[in-house]
Amino acid sequence: MDTSRLLRTTGTVIAAAGLLLSGCTSGGSGGPRASASSGGGSGEPSPQPSPDAAALRPYYAQKLAWRECGVPGFQCATMKAPLDHANPGSGQDVDIAVARRVATGPGKRLGSLVVNPGGPGGSGIGYLQAYAGIGYPAPVRARYDMVSFDPRGVQRSSPVECLTGPAMDKYTQVDQTPDDPAERALLVTAFKEFAAGCKQRSERVLPHVSTVDAARDMDLLRAVLGDEKLTYVGASYGTLLGATYADLFPDRVGRLVLDGAMDPSRPALDLNRDQTEGFETAFTAFAEDCAKQADCPLGQGDPDAVATRLKEFFRKVDAQPVSTGEAGRPLGESLATTGVIAALYDESAWPRLREALTEALNGDGAGLLSLADGYYERDADGKYANLMFANAAVNCIDQPPAFTGPEAVDAALPSFQKASPVFGAGLAWASLNCGYWPVKATGKAKTLTAKGAPPIVVVGTTRDPATPYKWAQALAGQLESGTLLTYDGDGHTAYGRGSACIDTAINRYLLEGKAPEDGKKC
Repeated sequence: MDTSRLLRTTGTVIAAAGLLLSGCTSGGSGGPRASASSGGGSGEPSPQPSPDAAALRPYYAQKLAWRECGVPGFQCATMKAPLDHANPGSGQDVDIAVARRVATGPGKRLGSLVVNPGGPGGSGIGYLQAYAGIGYPAPVRARYDMVSFDPRGVQRSSPVECLTGPAMDKYTQVDQTPDDPAERALLVTAFKEFAAGCKQRSERVLPHVSTVDAARDMDLLRAVLGDEKLTYVGASYGTLLGATYADLFPDRVGRLVLDGAMDPSRPALDLNRDQTEGFETAFTAFAEDCAKQADCPLGQGDPDAVATRLKEFFRKVDAQPVSTGEAGRPLGESLATTGVIAALYDESAWPRLREALTEALNGDGAGLLSLADGYYERDADGKYANLMFANAAVNCIDQPPAFTGPEAVDAALPSFQKASPVFGAGLAWASLNCGYWPVKATGKAKTLTAKGAPPIVVVGTTRDPATPYKWAQALAGQLESGTLLTYDGDGHTAYGRGSACIDTAINRYLLEGKAPEDGKKC
């Protein structure tokens, strides 16, 4: 179970279609300080800190060569970006895969709406084609070109690779609640082998996949799309990407929605512990609901008893994994825990979770394994998308590690177990994954203010499992122009998940530029 800071909207657990990506050509107008306008505002954006504006100019001036890419209604292209934004004149590039669906009309086109589903490591293109480009509210799709990209290191954009499919199968089964020195040693070895595999297969790109790098790529994308200002909806980790962009380029901010927000001021240890508490909050909501259902396999009437029986189940499969029908892939505690956590992202998955737990308690772990496979983006052929590889690569370079060794985990275990009696131990040990990373972190926790930016809408869900509500409160407070929109509900993120109140407020902001009143609750 490697669920450490995997922050994505539920819509990203999808099978993304293959794409034919076209190259881009130099030319056009604009540069690192200027871009063609397709919307409101006037004048050039003011210069932002850059090590070599002249070297960046060709990247800002490139034109995307759009072509069909196998999914009806969508077009794809490839954007060039400097491998190292601190040295754009080095001649080394990365390819950034981009996709769009042109505004359908009716109504005047407002420009491009860039979307990001989170992760880090989630495929923006997969999300666009499977959900945002066809499932966002029709009035929004009518007025905007729906656009996304796979951030550097992700899937189609110079992807980080670490382990083969069979090696990942073994990695995901490693016991992350070690009971003795031998199990601790096996877990440490697994983290070291994972990191070594990433270095071996992806050494060129590993130092250059930070959120700051991706934000700078997003400004290139804004320019080559012909937009003076960035209009953006970021979910989950995508809120950190959007807030980072706003802090770097406040005068290029258009309409930004940050849904399921992260708190950039929290160091890695606190982020992981906060998320552990968030999963406990979500599980408590599930337990309260399960106890009312006739088919709850963990008992009826008492939510506390539901939690106790789930912990007993985890202990049993830790000692004796149950069959899943797949050779070499029994359901042990690690995969079982991941399967449960996967279902907590969206309350609509609760019935499936009850069914999977019922089956597992009767000796068939296939249902929970299927949930875990969806979380890890493993297909039926045993191939993994690079989600978990990119996730680790970005998290481990964005901040120094939460822990540098097992002794540090031991010291923090009580606080994690207090945050979540059900998941605390496993999530504490999962937080050790960056402790052996081959590349030193280039970032650190910091407050993002985006001074001078227009209103930015920050959305928080009160019982969000992955991005606790207090993170949204914190980010809205840090951003100079932050406006907090609250959804009193369950699940991860809020926009497009059934609340007419939330959707109306966000649609009005995107279409009319009118931000909801700060503190509005739905």
